[in-house]
Formats: sequence, C-alpha cells, structure tokens
Amino acid sequence: MVAAQPAAAADPVGYQNVRINEVTSSNSDTVELYNTGSTAVSISGWKMSDDGFSPQTFSPSSSTIPAGGFVTFNSPKGLGDSDKLVIYTNSGTVVDRVEWATGGAKPAMARCGGDGTGAWVTATSASTFGTANASACPSSIPASSRVRINEVTSDGADTVEVYNGGMSAVSIGSWKYVDNDTAHSPVSISSSSPSATTVPAGGYVTFDSGLGLGDNDSVFLLDGNGNTVDSVTWTTDGAKPSDERCANGTGWFRTSTTATLGGANSCTGSSGGGTGGQLLGGGGSLTSGCTPEAPSGTGSVPSGTLAWPGGADVTIADDVCAFTTSTGPEGRDVSGLAFDPANPSVLWAAKNKNWLYKLVKSNGKWVPDASWSATGKQIRFAGGTGQPDSEGLTVGANGHIYVTSERDNANNTVPKDTIMEFDPTVTGSTLTPIHQWDMTAQFPQLNTGSKDDANLGFEGVGYVPDSWLTANGWVDPLTGAAYNPANYPLHGSGLFFAGLEWDGTLHVYGLNSDGTFTTFGTIATGKVSVMDVTFDAGTQRLIATCDNTCGETHTFMKVNAGGAIVPDVTYTNPAVMPTDNLEGFAVAPPQTCVNGFREAVWSDDGIYGFGSGSSSYGHAIYSGTFPC
Repeated sequence: MVAAQPAAAADPVGYQNVRINEVTSSNSDTVELYNTGSTAVSISGWKMSDDGFSPQTFSPSSSTIPAGGFVTFNSPKGLGDSDKLVIYTNSGTVVDRVEWATGGAKPAMARCGGDGTGAWVTATSASTFGTANASACPSSIPASSRVRINEVTSDGADTVEVYNGGMSAVSIGSWKYVDNDTAHSPVSISSSSPSATTVPAGGYVTFDSGLGLGDNDSVFLLDGNGNTVDSVTWTTDGAKPSDERCANGTGWFRTSTTATLGGANSCTGSSGGGTGGQLLGGGGSLTSGCTPEAPSGTGSVPSGTLAWPGGADVTIADDVCAFTTSTGPEGRDVSGLAFDPANPSVLWAAKNKNWLYKLVKSNGKWVPDASWSATGKQIRFAGGTGQPDSEGLTVGANGHIYVTSERDNANNTVPKDTIMEFDPTVTGSTLTPIHQWDMTAQFPQLNTGSKDDANLGFEGVGYVPDSWLTANGWVDPLTGAAYNPANYPLHGSGLFFAGLEWDGTLHVYGLNSDGTFTTFGTIATGKVSVMDVTFDAGTQRLIATCDNTCGETHTFMKVNAGGAIVPDVTYTNPAVMPTDNLEGFAVAPPQTCVNGFREAVWSDDGIYGFGSGSSSYGHAIYSGTFPC
C-alpha cells in the first residue's frame, strides 16, 4: 500500500494583493511588505530568496498583514548592492519580486506615489520601515518611474499594456519583463514587439509576452539597468479577459469585464465599477443674495486631449457662498488662483469686481486668512480709483501680487487691459497698486462699445522666471537671438505671460520698474480662449487653462528645439468635476509633494457646480491631486 501524500498547501486568500514595499541592502537588510487589499492576509510559512540563495523562511514582525497594513523582517541572508528579492507563499507561488542595480537599495529602495502601488525609486533614507514611505520619498521621481503596468491578459495573446502617466515620453527599447517562473530569464520588450520603443506622455504601449502568461501568474517590468519598475500578480482566471489597474494609470488591479488594451481602462470589473473617482465634501444652504449662475458657451474637448494624470477624487474645498462682497453679493466670480511659491500653504484668489483674497487651509477647506482679512481686500486702479475687473493673478519673485484687469466695472463697455502690482504686506482694507501697466491700446478689437467685447481681454497672467527661459533656449522675438535678460535691466528677474480670452493667445511682457513695459510678442496656445495662466516649477511647463469653452482643458507648454514656446500636452479635468466656467487653476509647488502627488485647485466662476440640489451648488473652490 502506498501512503497518501499530503495535499499541497493552498495559497491564502488575497495573497496577490501583498506587495514588496521597501527594501534595504544596508545593515540589517530589512524588507517591508504591504497589503493593498481590503482583507487581512496570512503570511505564515512564506519564504524569500535572492539571486544567490534558494527560498528561505523568514521571521516577520507579524504572521498576518492587515488590510492597508505593513509587516517587516530582516533577510535571513545578506542582500547585495545589486540583487533580487522574491517572495513566495507557503505553497511556493511567487507573490512579488523586485530587482535593483548597484546601490539602488541604499539607503533603501521604496515604492513612492502610493504604498504598494507606487513607483520603485531609491529613497532618501531608510527610516520608514513599518510605516508609509512618503517621508522618505524624493520630491520628484524619474520620468521612467511614471511608466506603469496598466493592464494584462492571460486570455489568448497574453498581452501586456504599459501606460506613461508622466509629462514626457519614455524610451523602453532596452527594458525587459519576466513572469513568475524563477527559471525564466527576463526577455526584452523589443524582442516581443520591435515597434514598442517609446511610451508617449499620457500614452500606451502594448506587447505580447513571449514567455506565455498563465491563469495564475505575474509580470515584472525591468528598466535597462535591471531595476524593477512595476509588477502585478493575479490568481486563477484573474487576468481573463484582463487584469486592469483602476483608476486608469493609478490604484490597484481588478479583473475587468472588457479588455481595453491600448486605451483607458474600463474599470467595470469585479471590484466595483466606474472610474473610482468621487466628488467629496460640499453641501450647505445658499446665503441671502448668493446666486449661482449656470455655465454658458460650452465647447468640445480638443482632439488629442489626455485624461487627467492625477487622482480621480476631487474635494469641494470651500464653504458655501464664501465669497460674497459688497460689489458682488451674488458670491460668484472667483476667477484667478495662484499658490505662493515661498509659502505654499497660502493660495491667492482674485474675484472679479475688484477683490483679492489670501486663503489658508482650515479643516480641509480654503478659507480667508483672518490675520490678513477675513472678508478679502478691495483693490483699485492707480490713484485709488475705479473697480478693476480682476480676473487673473500671479506671485512675482518679489512676493508681490500681480493682477490682471480687462475693464473698469464702473465703466464696463470700455476695455482697460492692465497688469497691476500690489504689495500684500500693506495694511488696510483697500489696496492700491505700486505700479500699473496699461496695454489697452494693443487690443483695438475689444474697444467696440460692447461690454461683452470689453470682457474678453486679459483673463489670466503667469510669472515666468528668466532662469527657465534661458535654460531652455527661448529665442527673444525682438532680437532673433537667445534671450538675454541683461538686455532689459529694469524688468526684474522674469517675464509676465498674460492670457487673452478673445482668442486664446499669450502676450509676453517685461514689466519695468519705471512704469514702462517691453512687449515680446504673442504666443499661440492652440486654444480658442484662455482663462488662467500659471508656470509650474514641478513639470517645468507654462500652463494655459481654458474652462468649458474648450472642454475644461489645460495645455502644458514648453520651449521647443527652435527656441519657440509651443504646446506640449493637454489634459482635461478629473471626470468627477462639473462642466462649468472653471476659470481658475493652480498646482502646488513641488516641495509639497506627498506620496508622489501635490494639490491642484480649480475655481468655479459661476459657483454652479452640478446645479441646484447638488453638493457643489454655491461652491467656488475644488481640490484634487497632480503628479510630482
């Protein structure tokens, strides 16, 4: 009689959700695991190996990883400067794997941009084992780390899709992939798909696995240096028809109902539905006189526009009817937004009908800073006169606030396209400009006697440092040669780009300390209109924003090889946001990054949201996230 053999141990439920989250090849050779799933996972009896020893048992800090929790252990054998770490279940199934080139895990190699789901990068310290990685993540991550495995199928062709959530194209010609068979050597992507050499910004590349992908398998993606970029593991039939990341480009994986290889994920599979985004916060009753206004002039989204690259969730981030004033009791017309680069906890806001607000965060909302003014400060034209139709604003290198106006609301049929400089440290309830530059004569098409035409002037303005213009080889339109700031000794340390609502062009000015200005010409944005302009130090791009007129889009502009400023890539807003007159847009400075993201804010000029009865009705400020 032959004795019955014991049954193989079953893999614990949810094992595919456990990810290697951090590892160091220094000192104790510590490893951290993270559970991305919604239920606890037992890791009793699990093993690990590197590229020099067979699977060994290890002693974790806990035998169970709670949902969203961490477990750490020290490698039973040393990990090298250039090495590989593989985690196995008690039955021998590969759970996850990470590889690093020389020095890549010193002081540590960690997932940044989200525990368990973020990109692998070399951390700034090894101080976060057992806790979230965010505090040890660098302020910005390499462009290649924006590339993620986005979808994979083991149903037929065994296709893998990668997505680039970054701002620039990434070459993957030397990259490789491997499955969970530890006897397999990594295979080059180019051998599987010779045309898969570059992933464009916001784009996709697909390739068919030459190794074959099983019902219960993994894919590990490696860069040209041998560092792990990303990984995914699925259980039996978990990649039929496909295993897709939800939301698209971010979050964790779920089994889809329809494969969408080469395009945005459907996110309609077994773990829920929809895009994964939510509109949070808001609500409240309108105050007396507060009157939201429905949007007008909605246009289509331009072809080639990419999905929002940040988080899917958006929060309504102000109190209802928070911006009622004596000249604007209806509470509408918050138009321009700008973070203070020297103090990013401050958000400046311009409200049409001559008001300026200094906003700070309180309980998750942007509220007026009571130490500056709890009700905002009224602004005037030079000499203390008039009611500037204040639409856009930016913060200059001197910390002063520069505000655009397209007309005087006390005489609103006549254009008055000006840029005014205000010192925010001046006390009192009313601010008068230190300097004022009047460009009205350059736009005769707005001077028709119609208040509607007069209302199509300077809508936004962005300060752009000379250092960016010179470093990127911008050609001065006035000289035809490389821009030399020394040629303009009175202009300070940067130029101002004013957006014209009339036709979507940007107009470039040097604002001189003697009250004169230098006009450097006009730049086409590719948009029919512009509502806000901002320079983002994180992406090193100038951003031209358009509201519902252009389908709620943001065009990131760069200096091209010929020295001209041109459109680079255009994004739409998060899908959960309303289609309104969202005229203001700003992105927080890169030093505010947490888990690979920073805050993005929008303002609804009409405070209409999704209309009467919705949580967004009567609210002006929305807050989301944008990649670092």
